[in-house]
Amino acid sequence: MRARELGLAWGDLPPGARNAITDVPGVSVGHATRIEGDSIRTGVTAILPHGGNIFREKLPAAVHVVNGFGKSAGLMQVEELGEIETPILLTNTFGVPACAEALIRHAIAAEPRIGRGTSTVNPVVMECNDGHLNDIQALAVRPCDAEAAIAAAAPEMESGAIGAGTGMSCYGLKGGIGTASRRLSIEEEDFHLGALVLANFGRPGDLRLPDGRRIDPRAEAPPERGSVIVVLATDVPLEGRQLRRIAARGGAGIAWTGSFWGHGSGDIALAFSTAHRLPHEPGGAFLPPRRVLAENRIDLLFRAAAEATAEAVMDALAAAGPMRGFAGHSRGALRDLLSNP
Repeated sequence: MRARELGLAWGDLPPGARNAITDVPGVSVGHATRIEGDSIRTGVTAILPHGGNIFREKLPAAVHVVNGFGKSAGLMQVEELGEIETPILLTNTFGVPACAEALIRHAIAAEPRIGRGTSTVNPVVMECNDGHLNDIQALAVRPCDAEAAIAAAAPEMESGAIGAGTGMSCYGLKGGIGTASRRLSIEEEDFHLGALVLANFGRPGDLRLPDGRRIDPRAEAPPERGSVIVVLATDVPLEGRQLRRIAARGGAGIAWTGSFWGHGSGDIALAFSTAHRLPHEPGGAFLPPRRVLAENRIDLLFRAAAEATAEAVMDALAAAGPMRGFAGHSRGALRDLLSNP
C-alpha cells in the first residue's frame, strides 16, 4: 500500500509516474531482506545512481547532517570532494562494515586497479538502529546481502518493511523504506526530484498527517533516539554547493511529519544529481563547462525536496504492516490505526 492510497499525499507539486526516487532516469533500487526465527528482522537497501561504472563515472553529491548521532561510512569524503563513486547502501547500525566491504569488492571487480594502480574507493553506507525488532547483536547482515541488494536493483521498487527497513520503527509504529517524487518543469524542460527515506525516528504521539491529524499509537513516549536517512536524487544539473542546500531541505520534510530531531537521533540527508558524470581520470587539467541551474530558480527544488521527503515518510508508514520481533517486541501499522480509529 502506498501513501496516496491512504490519502497521505503531501504538498502541491505533481508526482512522477512511479512517485518514487526511480522516476529520476537511471536510478534503480534493490532490497535484500533477512527475516529469520523470532529475532532477525533486518536487511540492506541499495540505491544505484546510474547503471554504469560509478567509480569511473562519479556523480556530484552533497551531505547535510541534521543531527549527527550516527555511524555512517563515507560521508566525510562526499562532503570534501562533492561526489559519490559507489552505490549507496542503507542497513542497520552494525551492518555498516559488511556493506562497506561489499561495496569495496563490487568496485574492485569493476575496476581492478583500485588501491594499486589508482586511488582507493569511498563506499557510502548509511544506517539506522533496528534493535527494537531485530537482534542487532546477531550481526545478521553479511556482504552477500549487500551484493544481493545491488544485484536486485531495478526501476520498480517496493516500500515498507523490506530491505534496510525490515526492522525499523517510526513514531511508535512500524516504519521502513518509503519513497516519493516530484515532477518539475523548468523553462519547458521536464525534470524529476525523488526521495527515498529509511524511516526509524519519531516519538509516539508526535506524528502529524498531511491534513493536520495527530496520530497516537497508544504507546509510551520515550526520548527520541531513532534515526532517519534521506536520499534525494534529481536530474536537474546542479553543483555540489546547490546539492548541499537541497539536502538540507529534506530536514524540513522530516519536521513537517512531527519530528524535532532529538539528541539521540541520527538524521542525515544525501543529495546527488545525475545530470553530469565526473570522470575518474579527466584526461586534462580542466573539465569542460557544464550547465548549472541558476540560483534564483532553486526554490522549486527546495519545495520538491521537502514535499517528497515528507511524503516518503508517509509512504514508509503506509506500506509497512504490523510486525513482532526480537524479545517479543512489536509494532503496529499506521493503516490499521486509520481504519480503526
